[in-house]
Amino acid sequence: MLPSPDASVRAYIGLGGNLERPVDHIRSARDAIAALPQVREAGFSSLYRSAPMGPADQGDYVNAVMAVDTTLEPLALLDQLQAIEAAHGRVRLGERWGPRTLDLDILAFGDQEILTTRLQVPHPGMAEREFVLYPLMEIEPDLAVPGLGLLKNLVDACPRRGLRVMADE
Repeated sequence: MLPSPDASVRAYIGLGGNLERPVDHIRSARDAIAALPQVREAGFSSLYRSAPMGPADQGDYVNAVMAVDTTLEPLALLDQLQAIEAAHGRVRLGERWGPRTLDLDILAFGDQEILTTRLQVPHPGMAEREFVLYPLMEIEPDLAVPGLGLLKNLVDACPRRGLRVMADE
């Protein structure tokens, strides 16, 4: 159970994948994140389908964004998210933007700007990624992203590039 709400931080997590039933992986990851000690789900977007960012010889991605209130420190949350990825068969081979069963990224962590060897928040490239911005806008339209400005302005400057909300699958 979380301590008082004023001790928690609102964090936003991007969820995505394109291998081995990605919808199932995202739903399972949502449950696993919500079950973490010191974490409480505060919102979850629709599921979205998007074209891959990296190599074109891979399937479309399924993406979503989850809002959580947490008393975990950012790196502790990252450790928990990476453990969930591993439990879902995520293997890090160094290929950037390649296919994966599950990708969990901390997009924003309260009003913090973080730059370490393991974690950069806000997430790098976030401002250009429709599969992050549109789901985030769905659950937190008035968000001001530290160092980047109002989410609404970021969305207005980012075309959908084929991004679409998925019907229940």
